[in-house]
Amino acid sequence: MITSTILNNGVRVITQRVEHMHTVSIGIWVANGTRHEPAEVNGVAHFIEHLLFKGTKRRTARQVSLEIDSMGGILNAFTGHEYVCYYAKVLAQFLPRVTDLLTDIFLHSTFPAEELERERKVILQEIKMRDDTPEECIHDRFHQNFWSGHPLGFSILGSEETIGALSREEIIAYKQSRYHPEEIIISAAGNVRHEELVVLMESAFAAVASEWTPRRQGQAVNYPGRRVNLSERDLEQTLICMGTRALPQDHADRYALFLLNTILGGGMSSRLFQEVREKKGLAYSVYSYVISHADSGSLVVYAGTEQGQCREVIDIALVELRRMKQEPVPQDELDSAREQLKGKILMSLESSDSLMTRLAKNEIYLRRHQPVEEVLAGFDAVSVNDVHRLGNDLLDGTCLNVEVMGRTEGLGITAEGLEL
Repeated sequence: MITSTILNNGVRVITQRVEHMHTVSIGIWVANGTRHEPAEVNGVAHFIEHLLFKGTKRRTARQVSLEIDSMGGILNAFTGHEYVCYYAKVLAQFLPRVTDLLTDIFLHSTFPAEELERERKVILQEIKMRDDTPEECIHDRFHQNFWSGHPLGFSILGSEETIGALSREEIIAYKQSRYHPEEIIISAAGNVRHEELVVLMESAFAAVASEWTPRRQGQAVNYPGRRVNLSERDLEQTLICMGTRALPQDHADRYALFLLNTILGGGMSSRLFQEVREKKGLAYSVYSYVISHADSGSLVVYAGTEQGQCREVIDIALVELRRMKQEPVPQDELDSAREQLKGKILMSLESSDSLMTRLAKNEIYLRRHQPVEEVLAGFDAVSVNDVHRLGNDLLDGTCLNVEVMGRTEGLGITAEGLEL
C-alpha cells in the first residue's frame, strides 16, 4: 500500500493508497525549518509559509481561496523547527485540480510587495495574539529558555524585530536557498493512485533543479543546567511548565518514552491528572507531553493553578517524576497505557491527513516507511524494566527547567529546591 518514487531531480514522492476513503490528502514538505534559520532572520520560514498563499503568476490570493472552496477542500500550511508543510485535503476526484493549485503556490508564488506588507502586519498580530494567550505563551517561553543559545529555542513566529526588518529580497533569497529538490518530500494518502500523482508531480517539478550541498544538522545540542524562570503577569491563574531532556525521534527507547509520558500525564487516568485534579482539585488543566527532534527532545509537564497552590502543584509533579525513576510501574498500569497509545495510533489511520503526515515524518526522521505493525510491536515489546531504566536515565534532575507565569512574587521557587 506504500509506494515511493524519487524524481530525476531528487524530489521524493510517497503515497499510501486506501481505496475505501473518499478523500485524498497531499502535502509538500520541506525538511528545513526554524532551527536552520540564522538568528537575524528568525521567523523567515514561517513568513514564507504565509506568503505562498498570496498569489502566483496564474492566480491572485483570492482566486487561490475561491478555488479550494469550490472543491469543498482544505488548504493550509504549518511550520516546525525541522520542516515546513503545505497541504490540501479534497475529495479524491479533485486530485488533478488540487495538485495544480498546490504546486502553483509552492513553485510560482510571486510575493507581491503589497501582499507582503499586509502579511507582515498579520504575523505581528499573530505574535501579539500568542503573547496574549498565556497557555500558548508559556510553552513558547519554556522552550526558548530550555534551548537557550540554540536554534531549537527560536520562536517559530520570530520576533517583532526580526519580522519587522525582513525585506522582500531577503525572503525570496531565503526560499531559493532552502527549497531544494533533495529537501522536498511529496506525501499523499487516501484514494490516490501513485502513478497518477508521479506523472502530475514530474510535470510540475520538471524545471526545478539546484546545485545542492547536503545540509548539516547544525549546532550541536547542549542541554541546560537546572534553572527557574519567573514571568510576572497579571493573570487569574499561575501557569507552570516543568521539563527535562528526552529522546530524539529515532531513538530505540522512544516507545518506552511515550509509555512513560502516558502514565505520567497523558490522559485522564494518568498520575498527574488523578493526583492534581481528581484527588486535590488544584487544576482544571494538567498534562505532560513529549517533543522529539532529530537529535534531541524534551519531556514537559504543564498545569494552571491558583498562585497560593503553585508550590504544591510543583511538589506533586516532582513526586510523580521521582516515582517514575524510583518505582517500577505496575504491570497493569503499563498495559493500560500501551492499549491507550495503540488505540490512538490505529484510530488515526482512519484519517487521510494523519496518514499523509505519518508518511512524510517517517521519511524525514527515519528515511524509510515504518509499518504500523512495527510500531505496535515496539509498544508491545516495552517491559516494566524498560520504563524504569529510562526513568532513571532521563529524570536525573541535572537539566530540570521550570517556567512559571502569573503572579510570581513570594513563590520562593529556586533551582536548588527542585530535587528529583
